[in-house]
Amino acid sequence: MKEILKVHGPSGQIVGVRQVDSPNFDNRPKDVEPEAIIIHSISLPPGQYGGTEVEDLFCNRLDCRAHPYFRELESLRVSAHFLIRRDGETIQFVSLNKRAWHAGVSFCLGRENVNDFSIGIELEGCDEDIFEDSQYESLNALIRLLLEHFPEIGYDKIFGHSDIAPDRKTDPGPNFIWSRIREAG
Repeated sequence: MKEILKVHGPSGQIVGVRQVDSPNFDNRPKDVEPEAIIIHSISLPPGQYGGTEVEDLFCNRLDCRAHPYFRELESLRVSAHFLIRRDGETIQFVSLNKRAWHAGVSFCLGRENVNDFSIGIELEGCDEDIFEDSQYESLNALIRLLLEHFPEIGYDKIFGHSDIAPDRKTDPGPNFIWSRIREAG
């Protein structure tokens, strides 16, 4: 039976998910709370799943010599609040109370600097592949918890990375089925 998730408010951590601390975060601006959820997809190398490379990237320990694609990631410092693996495992990298570095140059809800007021969720995947049922199940459980904890976020404030950075990003991609999260609400 899956453990029931809950937010530990003071720490901003989700009880019931694996915690892996990323150094790639900083403070949100004063008096700024999360107002949006941004869904991404990632796989390293592209289209390959199940390794530690995404965790390693978010923790600045990716061996950039291990694959030719990784060379362009060498100086990159990124993170997300969460990663949902293909098997549905949810990993938290950054406290909800902190600003993860997931959105880059972006625009959402009439504002720039989307990292300031958003929660970033990465799905292990890519544009070419479908996402697993277990990922949708974990994503929906996480979204329900986040909406309960942050009532100012509604289903209308859940966006894809492609929505907030359309000139740069395509994720979570054309195979992400938005109705699977919107109908779950």
